[in-house]
Order: sequence, then structure tokens, then C-alpha cells
Amino acid sequence: MTNTIKILLVDDHPLVRDGLRARLEAMPQFEVVAEAGGAAEALEQAARHPVDLVLMDINMRGTNGIEATAQFRQAFPQIAVLILSMHDKVEYVSQAIQAGARGYVLKDAPGKDIVVAIETVMSGGIYYSAALARQLAQPQNQDNQLTSREHEVLRHIANGESNKQIARALDLSVRTVETHRLNIKRKLGIEGQAELIRFAVQNAQ
Repeated sequence: MTNTIKILLVDDHPLVRDGLRARLEAMPQFEVVAEAGGAAEALEQAARHPVDLVLMDINMRGTNGIEATAQFRQAFPQIAVLILSMHDKVEYVSQAIQAGARGYVLKDAPGKDIVVAIETVMSGGIYYSAALARQLAQPQNQDNQLTSREHEVLRHIANGESNKQIARALDLSVRTVETHRLNIKRKLGIEGQAELIRFAVQNAQ
């Protein structure tokens, strides 16, 4: 990436923001242009500064990070939001993606994950920490997670198979395979086919 990515840090712990700023500004491709301790202040800062990406915590006093993400999506649709949180429950991830976040990174993930996440999101992709991606791909009974059949389809997608090939392998109609693809993308908050294939390759078992 040739252009500097301008970042707004949103976390109600100043020490956390200080640590993030030091880590990010050690790399020439990132510039922290502003910080905020809550949603209202974050929106004010975004109006004052040129911001490409918001690094958003979930647990904050007052408006939480998921609600703040929805506010950013409405007020500043051009700004990408990346969640950085200690919460590793799938429901938090689903809520964040539905609110408009482009990714979700755990605070205890390796430092390089934040760098990869920011660059992935700014390239138009969606990023999940590896531990979260594995959870999202596991077959569960909950509506926002994959069924065992969708998990099978995901494995075939990871192998580079077409809808026709998957239909033949699983004894399904092509239309049914297409429906499974759509459902997988909806549940995981994935938009494009390229992003679906990337997710499948990284996470299908």
C-alpha cells in the first residue's frame, strides 16, 4: 500500500490507546490521527480529521462499540470499522458484522494480526482472528452459524470446486448448492465470492 492509512482509535482505556498508538505508528503505512474514549467523542473526531479506519473496542461506558459501529456506518459510510475486542463469542462477532464492521480481531491475538486485519479491511476484505474464524466455520444449531451441510459445501469451495462439481459430489441440485453458498455468506458476513473462497481456504477442515 502506497498511501498512509489514517486511523482513529476508540477505547475507553487511555493505556490501551497508548499501546495501540505506539504499535501502529511504528509502521510507516499507519498514522493514528485521533483517539476517543467513547462513541460520541469518536464521531466528533471523525468529523474533524481525515479518517480511513476506526479501530473500535466493544466494552465502553455508555454506547457500546457495536452501537457505535452502526452510528459510524450511517454517519460516515466511507470509513471502515474494525473491532478490536476481548470478547470471543460468536454472537458478538455476528452483531458487529451486522452493524457494519469489516472485521473482528481479538485483543490477545498476535500483534501481526492487527496489521494484517487493517490491510485486509482497507483492501476491501473482511477479517476475523483465526480463533473466531474457526468458531464461525464450525457446524452449530444456532441460526448465525453454519449447518453441517454448509460446512461440507465450504470444504468443497476450499478445494476450488464449482457449483456443478459440488452438486455432483454431494448429490444435490446446482440450485441447492447456490442457496448454501448464499446462506454461508450471509451467516459469516461475507459479500463477494473471492472473500468466500479465501475464508474457505483458510478455515475449512
